[in-house]
Amino acid sequence: MSDQILIETRRLSKYFHPRQGLFPSKRGAVRALEDVNLTIYRQETLGVVGESGCGKTTLGRVLLNLARPTSGQVIFEGQDLSALDHNALRRLRREMQIVFQNPYSSFDPRFSMFRSLAEPLLTHTDLRGEALEQRARELARQVGMPEDALSRYPHEFSGGQLQRMAIARALALNPKFIVLDEPTSALDVSVQAQILNLLRNLQRRFKLTYLFISHDLSVIQYISDRIAVMYLGKVVELITAPSLVEGQAQHPYTRALLSAIPEVHPEEKRERIAMPSKAPDAARPPSGCSFHPRCPFAMDICAQVEPPLEQISAGHWSACHLIHS
Repeated sequence: MSDQILIETRRLSKYFHPRQGLFPSKRGAVRALEDVNLTIYRQETLGVVGESGCGKTTLGRVLLNLARPTSGQVIFEGQDLSALDHNALRRLRREMQIVFQNPYSSFDPRFSMFRSLAEPLLTHTDLRGEALEQRARELARQVGMPEDALSRYPHEFSGGQLQRMAIARALALNPKFIVLDEPTSALDVSVQAQILNLLRNLQRRFKLTYLFISHDLSVIQYISDRIAVMYLGKVVELITAPSLVEGQAQHPYTRALLSAIPEVHPEEKRERIAMPSKAPDAARPPSGCSFHPRCPFAMDICAQVEPPLEQISAGHWSACHLIHS
C-alpha cells in the first residue's frame, strides 16, 4: 500500500508569530496547523473543508513548501521536503502545482496568456520557438479554450475562462500533484459545475492527484474521494465522500456544517445544529477539545482533555469524546 502513497504529513504544525512594527507582539502565536497527520494516495482527490481561518490554505501552501512548517514533516514520494537543498527542491517543483482562488489576481495583467503559459516552460524545460508555441496551444485545447485565447490578456476573459487558463498553466509541466485552493468559489454556480467536471476529466486523463480546498461541502462531496474536516488547525474528522453523503459523519462540527447546506427541495427538512458564529482565537485556543465552546453536545471532559483522532470504522476517523465514550 505504501507505493500508492504520494504525500504524507507527520505531525505537521505551522505557527505564525504576529509583530507590532519592529517588535514581536505580546499576542501568542497563531496556530494555523497543529499536529496534522494525513496521507494522500496517488490519483485521488482529498477534499479539505472548514470555516475561514481553520488552516486549509496554510496546509496547501506547506504541502508545496511555499511556507516552511514550524515542525513536522511533509513526505513527497519518500522525500522529506524540508531536507532537500535548493536544486533538489527546484527539480521537484515540476511535480507540484497550485491553482489559486482568484484567477484575476493570479495572472500578471501585463502578460498575454501565451507569456503566462510559457513562463513555467521557459524556466523548467528546454522548449523554445515553435515547440513552445505548440505546447501552449495544446494546453489551451486541453482546458477547452481556443488557440486565439493565447494572444489575449487577463482582463479580456470571464472568471470561468481565466480559471481554465490557470488550470492550463498548472498542467504545463505535467505535474503529479495539484493543490486547488477554492478554485470555484469566485465563479457562478453554472460555471462552477463546468470547472469541476473539467478537473475530473483532467484527473482521469493525466492520472493527477488533487488536494481540493473549499468551505463549500456540496462542492467537496462532488469532487472528493475522501474528506478531511479541519477546525482551528486540526483535522477533526476524516471520512470517505460516500460515507459523508450517506449521513455517516459523526463529529458535531461536521454535522453542523452539513446542516447548514441549503435544501434543494423545500419539502426536505434537515435538522439544524446551531452553534455560536464566532470561532475561538487561534492564538489562544481553548483547553481540551477546541470545538467544545461551540458544541451543543459538550461534556465536562471536553473542556479538560483533547480527544485524539481515532478510527471508528474502515476509512473513517474522528476526534470526539462523544463518539468514543
